[in-house]
Amino acid sequence: MELLRGATRTYAWGSRTAIAEFTGRPSPTAHPEAELWLGAHPADPAWLETPDGEKSLLDAVQADPDGQLGPAVRSRFGDVLPFLVKVLAAEEPLSLQAHPSSEQAIEGYVREDRQGVALNAPNRNYRDRNHKPELLVALSQFDALGGFRPVARTIELMRALAVSDLDPFIGLLGGQSDADGLRALFTTWITAPQPDLDVRIPAVLDGAVAYVRSGATEFANEAKTLLELGERYPGDAGVLAAMLLNRITLAPGEALFLSAGNLHSYIHGVGMEVMANSDNVLRGGLTPKHVDVPELLRVLDFTPADEATLRTPTHREGIELVYDTTAVEFATCVLILDEGNLGHEIDAPSRHDGPQILVCTEGSVVVRAKSDVVVLDRGSAAWVAADDGPIRLEATEPSKLFRATVGL
Repeated sequence: MELLRGATRTYAWGSRTAIAEFTGRPSPTAHPEAELWLGAHPADPAWLETPDGEKSLLDAVQADPDGQLGPAVRSRFGDVLPFLVKVLAAEEPLSLQAHPSSEQAIEGYVREDRQGVALNAPNRNYRDRNHKPELLVALSQFDALGGFRPVARTIELMRALAVSDLDPFIGLLGGQSDADGLRALFTTWITAPQPDLDVRIPAVLDGAVAYVRSGATEFANEAKTLLELGERYPGDAGVLAAMLLNRITLAPGEALFLSAGNLHSYIHGVGMEVMANSDNVLRGGLTPKHVDVPELLRVLDFTPADEATLRTPTHREGIELVYDTTAVEFATCVLILDEGNLGHEIDAPSRHDGPQILVCTEGSVVVRAKSDVVVLDRGSAAWVAADDGPIRLEATEPSKLFRATVGL
């Protein structure tokens, strides 16, 4: 077991304070910090703090896959850590995006290789062969767009904005099956000529302004989000597409699970992400980066889903708050130490015989494994190799450990 130093990713939508304060560093930082990667992804592996100095977690896994990952994980996923953990801080909205299925990722990766598109090329869609189901657990209030909203509810929103330019699209949306209507409308908007967008988007934003000024509350969050997106991305078709998605607010501890084909955008907040070990992203707007509309349409799932379907159910088992997902690459829980669990050692549940990544999100925890003892304060992380578990925990104040392991 070693302390784990994450790799910081500086994107424009990040925060100059959130990740720095979470990890106990001075803030504000010189550049916006958007993500802290805690894993063994080749693009930016985390670093183990060993007695001989820092060592890449990727190098450690490659040098000793049996000890680091365990035989069971190797037999299922090969000699790679199948999940990636991130701390994410969104000060500004992220791009509208979706992730491919495993079959789509393999086909797209091979196709782009044959076309000679370099892995680091800005127009590369598939940087690996993996799908990317992901779980976002909020550490603060977290606002997001995710999943195509049930059509009847979207029609109510469009009518509430009272924008005559939207009337033909209400008919397009309601005149066929829900998934077909969503595909037709999204395709119409995402491929619209810029002169049309330059007329239609301001009309929608005027409707959002009027709605907010009216004092109406039913779609207030949706209207305010449209205004924020319109201000940051003027003339972007993604502003219109945002009307089709669920607008979701998570309280700390609540979570979203996003499977393949799910169009989404994180708007604002700080959270922990766990995902399959992939960097495949198909963008659909709200970004200056590459947008491949035909490829995006190929992977999107237009089946509508309500907000409750996207929120991740949880259940409590002893000190574990478990997030229930369908992912096989990862399993996620929060280990909660409070009340009768303080002041003495307790065994962490050991249902997983693979590696673990631990991140302290509240308080301070002493973690004991076979090889070592580490103290995790808020914002610090540890890697527990497969051959170093199980672990024991001790805290003298209410504390929480975010834990990611391989799925069962």
